[in-house]
Amino acid sequence: MASSEGFLTEEQREMLKIASQNAEVMSSLSLASSPKSPGPKSPGQHFSVLSEHHHVKAPGGGQSAAMGGVAVRHVRRTHSGKQIRVKKDGAGGKGTWGKLLDTDGESVIDRNDPNYDSGEEPYELVGSTISDPLDEYKKAVVSLIEEYFSTGDVDVAASDLKELGSSEYHPYFIKRLVSIAMDRNNKEKEMASVLLSALYADVISAAQISRGFFMLLESADDLTVDILDAVDVLSLFIARAVVDDILPPAFITRARKMLPEASKGFQVLQTAEKSYLSAPHHAELVERRWGGSTHLTVDEVKKKITDLLREYVESEDTSEACRCIRQLGVSFFHHEVVKRALVLAMEIQTAQPVIIKLLKEAADEGLISSSQMVKGFTRLAESLDDLALDIPSAKKMFQSLVPQAISGGWLDASYLKSSDKDGEKPDKNDEKLISYKKEVVTIIHEYFHSDDIPELIRSLEDLGMPEYNPIFLKKLITLAMDRKNREKEMASVLLSALHIEIFSTEDIVNGFVMLLESAEDTALDILDASNELAFFLARAVIDDVLAPLNLEEIANVLPPNCSGSETVRLARTLTAARHAGERILRCWGGGTGWAVEDAKDKIQKLLEEYESGGVVSEACQCIRDLDMPFFNHEVVKKALVMAMEKKNDRMLELMQECFGEGLITINQMTKGFNRIKDGLDDLALDIPNAKEKFKFYVDHAREHGWFLPSFGSLVDPTAATSS
Repeated sequence: MASSEGFLTEEQREMLKIASQNAEVMSSLSLASSPKSPGPKSPGQHFSVLSEHHHVKAPGGGQSAAMGGVAVRHVRRTHSGKQIRVKKDGAGGKGTWGKLLDTDGESVIDRNDPNYDSGEEPYELVGSTISDPLDEYKKAVVSLIEEYFSTGDVDVAASDLKELGSSEYHPYFIKRLVSIAMDRNNKEKEMASVLLSALYADVISAAQISRGFFMLLESADDLTVDILDAVDVLSLFIARAVVDDILPPAFITRARKMLPEASKGFQVLQTAEKSYLSAPHHAELVERRWGGSTHLTVDEVKKKITDLLREYVESEDTSEACRCIRQLGVSFFHHEVVKRALVLAMEIQTAQPVIIKLLKEAADEGLISSSQMVKGFTRLAESLDDLALDIPSAKKMFQSLVPQAISGGWLDASYLKSSDKDGEKPDKNDEKLISYKKEVVTIIHEYFHSDDIPELIRSLEDLGMPEYNPIFLKKLITLAMDRKNREKEMASVLLSALHIEIFSTEDIVNGFVMLLESAEDTALDILDASNELAFFLARAVIDDVLAPLNLEEIANVLPPNCSGSETVRLARTLTAARHAGERILRCWGGGTGWAVEDAKDKIQKLLEEYESGGVVSEACQCIRDLDMPFFNHEVVKKALVMAMEKKNDRMLELMQECFGEGLITINQMTKGFNRIKDGLDDLALDIPNAKEKFKFYVDHAREHGWFLPSFGSLVDPTAATSS
């Protein structure tokens, strides 16, 4: 129980101290000066303010003023002169009036009394548990992590963590995520690393990630008690975080200084640095240690779907089958579940009732969406002719299944309308578009084989259909997404070149809008379509093909509830992350690794080095090492400007060599000259004879065949000088 002093203010405590001192002084004075007291009296005959009731009165007049401003409570005396000690609160004692407002009977509060006051009710202290926000946060994130390991949905996990709030506790989330994954299989370890990379910068700050990993290092000794290889696994997590650019390499040095050398955490840092980060090709080794990407290929998913459906037919356990479908984590690919389930029902007619039960249950639970169900039926309808070769009654069975599914409520009636539209013949006006699509598919395949950008541009110009440029972009990226990283990189490089040569920003915006509007259809064959499209968008921003504001423009054009909106949001996140340029340029294992400004700086330096006495062959090799053929017009532009400034024509030798080797194409050469022509007026402010020099360079280029005849008018020196 708290003492009475705990309820006094500082002023009252000071008054209490003074009262104690005064009481002791008065007591000693009365003992020494009283004529009726020849000898010392026992302490029990006098009562100080502290020993009596611990009661302090406010300073006032009368006797209290005469006694140092504090009224001392005295013993009461009867008329006979006898001393009577008063009981606490003045109650009882012979010759006293009793306690204030004391009555003979026991006081009872009557709630029906008109004068009843609820404040007179006795207080009841009710015990309650004080919740710790950190404990609540830890419980919530465990549930979040388990759900993520079950579904593999990064976006949902990120959204749930945002909604949870308490961002100051995010280091505990990192500690809990990694510690749980350490005790699981390689799949969960890989998933944990993927999630951390996705949350970096957008949800969890760099400082919080560093703090979370340091907390793991501090608890490494405890982790080794339950996880035998904790040191090796945790060191791999740290190495992976460094490779993924979510932990700076300096983290290891800083953390080592803060940990005891005998600790397991110190040992973890040594293992991460020496065994993983110092090894040759360490980035690839670390990324593949747990089996690489968590994404499954289309063939792998199809096989898993077939296996789980066959197991379901044998066990007839609907809840287990739904759990397996959910665990696949490919909600955008559920149409394949529908299609394969219906095919299995046709192959094994006795299994038809249980298949229908599964599909109905999955639809009722919301596991398979209405749109995915319709797509599954549509895809099966498209392949009925081929299916009828193996199952003669396939069409008849399918026609009986459709009304049964609609009446059962697990197939939307809109399927009938869409199937009617599919039977319509194409309009004659579309013949031109159909022909164009066939042509560009051939052109794109040839480009993937030859890597010849100028040839592709000439082919597009020969087609003479610039109004279909957005459709070409859609075809290009769709075909690239279904290929390897090499083709994806080539598609991005081509997009940059097309933007410079013949595509407007509007063409590119419209092309990406078309891609995003049909993202769900693209996902029918490409599982990771949404993430791939986000990287193409982000890469376009990094390559200056699109401006960041164009992403907002694209998002505003998309229809409501379009899945492409989430793709645009992911692209924004990618471009806003730390070191975004370098990471996105290398997202497919290719790329130059240079941002545009870095590339310009490299070009400037290599030209300066050549001009100061370098060798032509070395300069050509440096241009080749840049690996940016679509950006060689910048080499031409900077070389011409430098030739004007230095007042010598040495750069023309370099350009002739580059043209002769095919290093700089006619298109890029012409583009460079056009860039100079466009800025000639501004250039003349610093170089007075710029126009005369430019005319000389144009004549020289014509003589050596650097331009095609059709480009002559574009770089007419007369027009340049007259302007």
